[in-house]
Amino acid sequence: MLFKTKKPYVIYLAEVIYKDVANIKKNNSDISNVDAIEGFIGTKKYEEISSGMFHDTWFKYLENNNFIDKDSGEKIPSETVKLLHVQKDATVKQLIKYPELYYAKSSFPLEISQRAFDFLWRMCESYELWCKEVGQSEQIVLNIID
Repeated sequence: MLFKTKKPYVIYLAEVIYKDVANIKKNNSDISNVDAIEGFIGTKKYEEISSGMFHDTWFKYLENNNFIDKDSGEKIPSETVKLLHVQKDATVKQLIKYPELYYAKSSFPLEISQRAFDFLWRMCESYELWCKEVGQSEQIVLNIID
């Protein structure tokens, strides 16, 4: 009998980021993971995530469905919802936007843009680690953890 692995709610954001980065790389096979993540910065999805709109839309959806998980039919515990709010706050802080994130005379990123890149890298890494842990290695396409 096959059991479907229940995905932790905090991994959903990592999955969204990972799949978008993987699509960027798939559509530009000659670029590195670093370039794919940098390409993700500035996309519409990045804007939604960094502004908090991604989580706000998700929270509204959950609220409209009485916090019932669409896959399991179970009510999402309030502790989990609180954790997702913490995730939103941390994400917005890590991905805070400032214009002109790069030094004017070089391509070296300022510390704030490096922090955003590092956060996105860790999210992709977390998704791969989760996939490996639950035996869904076929989902791993960027091979960040290798």
